[in-house]
Amino acid sequence: MYYDPIKNVFASVIKKLPFVRILFYKTLDLMFLRSWYVRRELKELRKKFANQKLAIYDAGTGFGQYAYFISKKLQPNEILAVDVKEDWINDCRLFFDSQKIGSVRFNVEDLTSINHKNKFDLVVCVDVMEHIADDVKVFKNFYEAMTKGSYLLINSPSIYGGSDVHEEEEESFIGEHARTGYSREDLESKLLPLGFKTYRCRYTYGFWGNKAWRLGIKYPMLLLNVSKLFFLILPVYYLVTFPFTLLMMFIDYTGNNKIGSGINFIAYKE
Repeated sequence: MYYDPIKNVFASVIKKLPFVRILFYKTLDLMFLRSWYVRRELKELRKKFANQKLAIYDAGTGFGQYAYFISKKLQPNEILAVDVKEDWINDCRLFFDSQKIGSVRFNVEDLTSINHKNKFDLVVCVDVMEHIADDVKVFKNFYEAMTKGSYLLINSPSIYGGSDVHEEEEESFIGEHARTGYSREDLESKLLPLGFKTYRCRYTYGFWGNKAWRLGIKYPMLLLNVSKLFFLILPVYYLVTFPFTLLMMFIDYTGNNKIGSGINFIAYKE
């Protein structure tokens, strides 16, 4: 496992100072192509509800990045942000309280055992389902938690190399995955029998997006695992590489990937 230990280092830093956390959110939004795609989909979905106040379920909030974005950019709304990790939830709650963001509530919840009924107009689940073995149970729980005419946004690695798994490696670079990812067909085979309808499916991290991920995220993370001293030269690394990374991300974002190592899938409940 390579990625999660570095995530924990960042978590220990951002919880100390609110302005650092906000800067961290902005950095994630800039550096992670998945955030570009997710935020675009969220903005487009928000328009479907006009000025209606939305009840939104952030299923697997992590650092609270998307709960923060939604609370600021997709108003009016009420958000329930949950995660299975209690320490992350407590950190998020303290930060949002410090920022006087009253539209977001936080709970510790296991998505396989939630019992919400007809509550939410939008369920957002970003980079979570690949970690859960009993995904059909979670999808069923989402369906029961959603109101009629509501939407489910799933972002996940795809089967096309999304977990960065290779035959010669014992585990993924990301680690802790129950599956390598999904295809459109995989998700439809699990969601449609529950009553969901497909609204839109887009593959992300195509040829150029995958190259950007490696240059901008994977290689620096691997070096940080070798030595934390690499933090000292990260600014120089990104000064040289970031223009190329940004260009490749833009090409991916504005293109139409037939396949990619990530997938954005939107379903709706009639």
